[in-house]
Amino acid sequence: MRMGEGVEWGLHCCLALAWLEDEAPVPTGRLAALFELPPVYLKKRLQSLVRAGILDSVPGMRGGFRLARPPAEITLMDIVAAVEGPDDAFRCTEIRQRGAGAEAPAREFTRPCGVATAMRRAELAWRRELAAQTVADLLSVSPSGAPGRVRRHYERRSG
Repeated sequence: MRMGEGVEWGLHCCLALAWLEDEAPVPTGRLAALFELPPVYLKKRLQSLVRAGILDSVPGMRGGFRLARPPAEITLMDIVAAVEGPDDAFRCTEIRQRGAGAEAPAREFTRPCGVATAMRRAELAWRRELAAQTVADLLSVSPSGAPGRVRRHYERRSG
């Protein structure tokens, strides 16, 4: 499975917003500048986090984005699901019943496919792991200099 770049953008932006919480709301352009991301595309990705209740969007000249909940209440799975959608990564289409499988008796297909079962177990393990980690956990393992670098870069751009 390959996740889109929006997941990475969302995760890093949530970290930056946590570090800049006293500056909130943070304008899209300034948030994009922290990571040299295109502001228009970043704003689209952040809107999915707003719809999911992860971020708040403040309109107007002094508007921007801020975390809608404390970092300890935002899981990595929340962010992944907001950006990528809630669908499972693997979708069984029962190809075992095509081609040579079409000749098999129907009773062979009464039990779930072993491939689908294994993939579902892996998907659930992956989701549980992401749901068990929060933005606060990421903050706690971030390099000690990261918050200061983000703040200095942000302040240099404040004009």
